[in-house]
Amino acid sequence: MRKDVRSGCPVSQWLEIFGDRWTLIVLRDVIFSGARHFRELLASPERISSNVLADRLNTLVEHGLLTRSDHPTHKQKVTYSLTEQAIELVPIFAQLGDWGVRHLPVSEEYAARGEVLVSGGRPVWDAFMDELREIHLGPGARRRPAPDGPTVASRMQAAFANALDRDTGT
Repeated sequence: MRKDVRSGCPVSQWLEIFGDRWTLIVLRDVIFSGARHFRELLASPERISSNVLADRLNTLVEHGLLTRSDHPTHKQKVTYSLTEQAIELVPIFAQLGDWGVRHLPVSEEYAARGEVLVSGGRPVWDAFMDELREIHLGPGARRRPAPDGPTVASRMQAAFANALDRDTGT
């Protein structure tokens, strides 16, 4: 954690972590795309450079938003996992995405994925955060039992795919 922060203001402190072009994009890809490895994150459509990605991953680990562990089957492969702090950003991502849909020219497929979160509100956010807890923190990390039916992640993926199909006319 940096010691040279400007003030104790929570917004200023938040900007110390998230106030660059790439940090939220890296977290977005881990949270919503399921990317857990360097190469997967490097393949983001935003085309982040490898040195910037390495720096952002180190920053996120340093600030306790990601953990880093050696991959069990490959000596040079690392797996990144969300921490509870990062999982609790889901409502913020939902609200930022909603604001973006209302005020910016966004693509339909990304808007469709976000609409699953926005239309479902807090209950869907909580269910999605539990899905992330199970994936990244382990099966015992859920706060409530898994609901019946499709997961929030699969509903977001289906909305994304349907919007892509509409866009391509298939």
